[in-house]
Amino acid sequence: MPDLRHRTILIVEDEYLLACELETELRDAGADVLGPVGSLEDALDLVASGRSIDGAILDVNLQGSTVFPVADMLMDRQVPFVFTTGYDDLVLPTRLRQATRYEKPLDIAVVLRRMRQMIDG
Repeated sequence: MPDLRHRTILIVEDEYLLACELETELRDAGADVLGPVGSLEDALDLVASGRSIDGAILDVNLQGSTVFPVADMLMDRQVPFVFTTGYDDLVLPTRLRQATRYEKPLDIAVVLRRMRQMIDG
């Protein structure tokens, strides 16, 4: 289990059970969890609030909306993030194709290890 103590991780996920599982695993790794939120509006509000965010896990499709505006805001703030999705990488706009993408169902341990690597640079 990666050590994410004193790191704030944003979860943007509209599948309730997966959001809860991510939250539990992140808290077990010592992270402070922001969210989870399941809508684009709530995610945009959290990022725009100026709260400190060390990393984010972003579901690509949120109730029919894409999470790309959130990803753009995080990129502007140089906050690392990963995408989770049931789609292939062609769904991502060209500007976001370099982002790490995990297909569902997730191996959460792998996602958390990658999050730690990204935060550590």
